[in-house]
Amino acid sequence: MTFKNIFDNYNWFNVAKNIHSKTSVDVEAALAKPRITLEDFAALISPAALPYLEQMALKSQTLTKQRFGKTIQMFAPMYLSNECNNICTYCGYSFDNKIKRKTLTDTEILKEVKAIKELGFDHILLVTGEANATVHVPYFLNAIKLIKPFFSNISVEVQPLEKHEYDQLHEAGVYSILVYQETYNQDTYKKIHPKGKKSNFLYRLETPDRVGKSKIHKIGIGALLGIDDWRTDSFYCALHLDYLQKKYWQTKYSVSFPRIRPAEGVDLSHEHISDKELLQLICAYRIFNPDVELSISTRETPHFRDNIIKLGATSMSAGSKTNPGGYSVDLESLEQFEIDDTRTPEEFIKVIAKQGYEAVMKDWDNAFTN
Repeated sequence: MTFKNIFDNYNWFNVAKNIHSKTSVDVEAALAKPRITLEDFAALISPAALPYLEQMALKSQTLTKQRFGKTIQMFAPMYLSNECNNICTYCGYSFDNKIKRKTLTDTEILKEVKAIKELGFDHILLVTGEANATVHVPYFLNAIKLIKPFFSNISVEVQPLEKHEYDQLHEAGVYSILVYQETYNQDTYKKIHPKGKKSNFLYRLETPDRVGKSKIHKIGIGALLGIDDWRTDSFYCALHLDYLQKKYWQTKYSVSFPRIRPAEGVDLSHEHISDKELLQLICAYRIFNPDVELSISTRETPHFRDNIIKLGATSMSAGSKTNPGGYSVDLESLEQFEIDDTRTPEEFIKVIAKQGYEAVMKDWDNAFTN
């Protein structure tokens, strides 16, 4: 059995209708429980829950401190390539964008590593476009071999792979695999992925199952907020998380909250999620799952990121570059998307400290997992 068996039992429009039918009674009942169900989660992400945002934030803050203490795990994304064979209407790397393409060489990888290490990071996220002829498993394995001596924690966000390929990445020293469904609405998914291997909705849907079978330490999932109704997508993502945790119970999990951002050729005429609604969603996830790691990127504004430190976030990037070689090699190459928080890691760490929290640059799991 894979998540598809669970997914097939749900209908997008019925899920949306259920969420929007929730009342203040449902919200209050959910907030009164020590542990909530998926139905309670639906209530907490519903429009009816917005007036309860302060109560949700306080509960989220308490649960986060109980589980993670007053810490924020810091990481840096490192883009290895912007080559991509997919057409995706929301991504600057889309195949139909006539841009300069770049894949880092060994020398350039090491130059980027040096620049990122000088910023103080010990946790790195490797990112590429999806171009199987050039950025493939042998390329990833070579890059990991080069990078591994410099970082205690390596995460990877690349195209969906086969189970035996995830086994190879695991053996090479990768700690976590991130794969986002983008949207769980099959009809919308097809419209925004008209060409390329990524257009295969079901293959991507079952990717976390293949990762789970490889016994990787951590799996990261999420939906691209702003592509379709964020509430319905988030319910499906929570459903996916619930399934994965029950089946691959020895694995850790993270959820990310990427909102669609401006980029070359990107269509921004999609659904909208406000800052207030994003805070509601993050708090709902924390109340639903006190143990899951919640990650916030530099897509968000400094104001939002400063305020989410105490309210549920556990993992955050800073000083991010979303173009290959952006830290030192090719400063002007095309970004995958525009970031909003452009502060340096040093500046953001001071913000974290000012709020009484500690920025953790070295992952606390490394000694145990090795």
